[in-house]
Amino acid sequence: MSATATLTAPELLLATPAGRPRAIMHLTRGRGAGPIVRLVSPSDVGELIKPFVFLDHFDMQPTGKPMNGMHPHSGIATLTLLVQGQISYEDTIGKSGVLQAGGLEWMRASGGAWHDGAAVGADRVRGLQLWMAMPPRFENAAPDTQYVAPEDVPQVGPVRVLLGQYGGVVSPISAPGSATYLYVNLKQGERWRYTPTPGHTVAWAYALEGAVRSSGHVLDKTLAVYEDSDATIEFTAETDTGFALGSAARHPYPLVLGYYSVHTSQDALNKGEAQIARIGERLREAGRIG
Repeated sequence: MSATATLTAPELLLATPAGRPRAIMHLTRGRGAGPIVRLVSPSDVGELIKPFVFLDHFDMQPTGKPMNGMHPHSGIATLTLLVQGQISYEDTIGKSGVLQAGGLEWMRASGGAWHDGAAVGADRVRGLQLWMAMPPRFENAAPDTQYVAPEDVPQVGPVRVLLGQYGGVVSPISAPGSATYLYVNLKQGERWRYTPTPGHTVAWAYALEGAVRSSGHVLDKTLAVYEDSDATIEFTAETDTGFALGSAARHPYPLVLGYYSVHTSQDALNKGEAQIARIGERLREAGRIG
């Protein structure tokens, strides 16, 4: 079966089975206004849901100008989901192009990389950028990028499999660990149940479009963090809705923070920041940054 095949959703429900729903232990609408809202950072919610350590919701009109300017990362991977519009991209690993709506940008910065992007085209640009902490074996490894076209993101019923696996299909993104990251579209009144991989005691959901009910709460531009468990989570669409969901085994390492970096130790952070400084010096010599 090809990666782009659409399968019947194994857990789209006609009725909700009895039993206590998996409780939500934290709700947030993030902070910030304007084009970028920060929902998760490692100094707050990221500590609850690591390896997921940052999550931003972006919504902007295209200007053709860089969104953040060329900037570095180390120790982490970023995964950008574009829901609407187009984004141009460039990185110091050697990739450049234009990401279309529905596509994915994965950059495992690891030992150090820089990247940039700009909202282009005529349409409003909306999506999510997720940062994930890497285990020690990968946090200072050579960086890697993957850009996945919309038609190459596998789908199972209402579920697009962005990272990991679900319903018998596997994301084309090569990522360490077993974390799962999904984007789910439901019509009003539809119910859907997610059963995590055993051991995925970390779970969260964010309603980007419309409203969805879960564990007694209505999520609308709201991020929910679920209790530590690998129990099933259920959703009912209050309106037509699109929401992201992540689950993983808990990252068992501390989060040691730099300005653009997240590592597991001060030594690893020092190595990552030294490498991004070396790359930055080459970019300055080439006139790419000030």
